Amino acid sequence: MTTTLTLYTPAGVLAQAQPLKRAAKRLGKLGFEVAVDEGALAKHQRFAGDDEARLAAIHRVAKAAPDIALATRGGYGLTRLLDRLDWKLIAHSIEHGTRWVGHSDLTSLQLGLLAQAKGAVTWAGPMAAADFGRSEEEGGVDDVTQDCFTEAMSGALEAVGFRTEAGFDGLGAKGMLWGGNLCVVNSLLGTKHLPKVKGGILFLEDVNEHPYRVERNLLQLAQAGILDAQKAVVLGEFSAWKKSPLDRGYGLKQAIEAVRAVTKTPILTGLPFGHVRTMVTMPVGAKVELLVSGRDAFIGWDLGHHHGHHDHDHHHGH
Repeated sequence: MTTTLTLYTPAGVLAQAQPLKRAAKRLGKLGFEVAVDEGALAKHQRFAGDDEARLAAIHRVAKAAPDIALATRGGYGLTRLLDRLDWKLIAHSIEHGTRWVGHSDLTSLQLGLLAQAKGAVTWAGPMAAADFGRSEEEGGVDDVTQDCFTEAMSGALEAVGFRTEAGFDGLGAKGMLWGGNLCVVNSLLGTKHLPKVKGGILFLEDVNEHPYRVERNLLQLAQAGILDAQKAVVLGEFSAWKKSPLDRGYGLKQAIEAVRAVTKTPILTGLPFGHVRTMVTMPVGAKVELLVSGRDAFIGWDLGHHHGHHDHDHHHGH
């Protein structure tokens, strides 16, 4: 049975067509039946078409309900659409088996959906241009990223593992997995688009944000009562920031220590997720179990038969 996959661009503009073409070809070779949305290469300022065009693209994909809706890139633009998205239509596509995949700016779509349509699971994972569209000279596709994505999409993936720092041995927690890009999560605070999650496992990542900005955002979540309400916080990668002469020994480690000091919730690091080459794919909105043994951490889930009519009955032990 073929798995249909639609590439669409809901936020930032795709500056060049080449990465999209490469991604479509590679995903086709992996066995997906790839379709490219008609607006995927649209351009308006820094956006993939004006707001109406991008809104129409998302609704088009939702109506078609392919097995997989993979964003070509993030950037910025979904925030503009949040008050106008047809959440029921998107939730309906998920009931029909569509897996919406992405990260970065897609965080607002994923969390907005959780807030508006309880129980709608989406996937935090790679995107077409950066992850599947990189030229061979730039290093091509990362094996782990690709395998994790294909296994997650087939239903075979039931856990991701990573190395965390010492001090969390024996930790076990169950709750809803939610989160995404830190700045985007914070942009939803105080809006109806942030789901109210108690006892969850919150994962966060960001790019181009200096550790003091990461700290400020995390402290905002702490001061809003969100960190204390979770069972655990798992930090992904905070990549591509530049040191400042004013840091004087302050960095990401010190930023995280400052946040740990104000919450009782364990804050783990090391999740391979974010604006990095090697990244896992995980179900946002699903009930997961976090287990730590020594420095080995695992996030596992059992989605059972919630894949709509696309369930393939894979049960791989990890």
